[in-house]
Amino acid sequence: MFPGVVPEPHSMVKLGPDVEDGTTDAYSGYLPSGQIWGFSMMHESGTGGAPKYGVVNQMPLSGNFKNPLLDLGQNRTINDTAEVGYYKSSLANGIDVELAATAHAGMYKYSFPAGENSIVVDVSHVLPSFRGLGWGQGYAGGSFELTKDGYTGSGIYNNGWNIAPDWTIYFCGHFNQRPKRMRTFTGHNESLTTYDQTSLTNGTYRQGGVFTFDAKNVTSRVGISFISTEKACNNVAAEIPKGTKIQALVKKAQAKWNQQLFQKVTTTETNTTVLSQLYSYLYGMNLLPSNRTGENPLWDSTEPYYDDFFTFWDLFRCSTSLWQVLQPTAYEEIIRSLIDTWRHEGWLPDARSSNFNGKTQGGSNADNVLADAYVKGVRGQVNWDDGYAAVKRDAEVTPPNNHDPVAPDASTKEGRGALPDWKEFGYIAPNFTRAVSRAVEYAVNDFSVSQVAQGLGLKKDHKKYIERSRNWRNHWNPKQKSLGFSGFMVPRYAKEAGFKNNSFEYPYDPLQCGDCYWDSPYYEDVPWSYSFNAHHDIYHLISLSGGPETFVERLETFFKPDIREENEAYGSTIFNPGNEPAFTTPYLFNFAGRQDLSVKYSRHAALSYYNAGKSGLPGNSDAGAMQTWLLWNMIGLYPITGQTTFLIGSPWFEHLVVDLEGGKTLTITSKGGNRETAYYVQNLKVNEKAWDQSWVTWEDVFANGGRLDFVLGEEPVRWANESLPPSPASD
Repeated sequence: MFPGVVPEPHSMVKLGPDVEDGTTDAYSGYLPSGQIWGFSMMHESGTGGAPKYGVVNQMPLSGNFKNPLLDLGQNRTINDTAEVGYYKSSLANGIDVELAATAHAGMYKYSFPAGENSIVVDVSHVLPSFRGLGWGQGYAGGSFELTKDGYTGSGIYNNGWNIAPDWTIYFCGHFNQRPKRMRTFTGHNESLTTYDQTSLTNGTYRQGGVFTFDAKNVTSRVGISFISTEKACNNVAAEIPKGTKIQALVKKAQAKWNQQLFQKVTTTETNTTVLSQLYSYLYGMNLLPSNRTGENPLWDSTEPYYDDFFTFWDLFRCSTSLWQVLQPTAYEEIIRSLIDTWRHEGWLPDARSSNFNGKTQGGSNADNVLADAYVKGVRGQVNWDDGYAAVKRDAEVTPPNNHDPVAPDASTKEGRGALPDWKEFGYIAPNFTRAVSRAVEYAVNDFSVSQVAQGLGLKKDHKKYIERSRNWRNHWNPKQKSLGFSGFMVPRYAKEAGFKNNSFEYPYDPLQCGDCYWDSPYYEDVPWSYSFNAHHDIYHLISLSGGPETFVERLETFFKPDIREENEAYGSTIFNPGNEPAFTTPYLFNFAGRQDLSVKYSRHAALSYYNAGKSGLPGNSDAGAMQTWLLWNMIGLYPITGQTTFLIGSPWFEHLVVDLEGGKTLTITSKGGNRETAYYVQNLKVNEKAWDQSWVTWEDVFANGGRLDFVLGEEPVRWANESLPPSPASD
């Protein structure tokens, strides 16, 4: 994840170090080892695929420096240090660099050794990719002009993980000390050809400026904008005026994080390790997306504008629902922004960065986000007629193929590329990549469309899409066996496909998914995992799996160690906590009347794969998705997307209060338990009334506030004896 300066939740500026070791993609700029070769103002956080941004850069150098086209990288003499709103690096050349920022501007504070020192501003600086997949970023030219106290200009960039066309960022920089000398440079550096920069329109062309100082302490203020150089200058003038002290920016950033987020979650907990996890995960889940309201270069609109959704495939399962709880105002703005993107570009994004949709890993999962917001009462200034038109387009119109080299069969830019098979056959044949995982997600997408249709009184559409949401069943082969169980989601051939007409691929190993990537039948997880993913139709899934008792056995097998050698990083279980398709699986025991087992396996995952250290996440942060999973585990609830249902787990705290805004709160208490051993629910009261079902709804505890009072213990108890959680698509 990104460890640099993010001055407020969802800030446009993310100012931090860019580190290179010559072999490893630094997705968020940072690597624990390697050389720093710049400090840039835009980054993603916790994303995979390939790096994005690393633009508007400065790099300090000591001594008699002449050639800015040389390798400028510097080792660090000690570990970098950071806190909210502040970052510091000490370089081997004797220069200390301190960073702070605001939403649209950044501050660099340099402490130089005696003598001449220089700052190089390289407009062509981007984060490189070494993966060889064609996803490296390109520099397509720009401008750079000297001013009396600094510089202005712009850079044009392209490609990156979402295969974006040219986009432009403008900048405006000032130095508090007048440079002894300043000059511009242009040139070529052949060493850049080792990078995966296949889309560079100017080869390895570079340009920028060099500013040389005698002063020991130099401060630089830089504004950025997607609109114009003038706006970049206005941004830095308004947010970091001349004379601003770096510590003042740090205090302002910390105040914003406290006011907008941290103080909304309070607890009597005193264990500093647990508190570190709680608040660092709240921080990590709110770095993306980027609020670019007022900075949309593509169309004029009075609607909010957010970018850097990386990606809803990662976020829809639990992150977006927690945004609604913790930041309802920002969440409504995000929903409005998504709909406005559809108005002007014709499609909702599943992923979006640098003002461009792409990549769609599975389904059109913004549909799920909109449906989740709708059923949980998000109204305000949202135009839900337009919102429904947007999700219905995803359900009915096949997007044009963008001919992505890693998946050339259909669009990966937006929408549902495999929609022709889905509409004709009710399943997706292997001529489409990621066929089975797409089918699972398309089913959920159709369920989401049905829920908005139902709320808007569109009965025919509701019936149509609820029926289509059951088409995941057409990939279920009851004869497929694995580990003593029968029935799994497997590939299925197209009708009239020769001797394989309409048949399943059989036998198929449900423990394998090929390379589990873009060209495989399953994306980032195995058939075992995807065969648990029809959460909107879970009771039909349980029936196909052999009934509740067998379903429980299947689930427990999913979490057993030593099942498969290939997954040694996660204790050789089939369960992979580092990928999102298995996020909900530990909680599915609730649907079979075994809430105690949901607590057992979700708590085991939380304690085994998460910690407060450097390896505190089980994989990429995925724009905060990993952090959000753990936060829901701490709270003791888990959301089912597109429904008002929250499955009950077990809380970590004796007393936790969540500010829901508008004078409403959710209070969670527990007695008799502890985080590591005594976490089984013995009994529960909801809003001071005895509760005997393993789920609550949005209306129970969030819509108007609420209270959950748990009694916990070391031994499992079958306390939830009443109705099971709903399954709206099950007939």
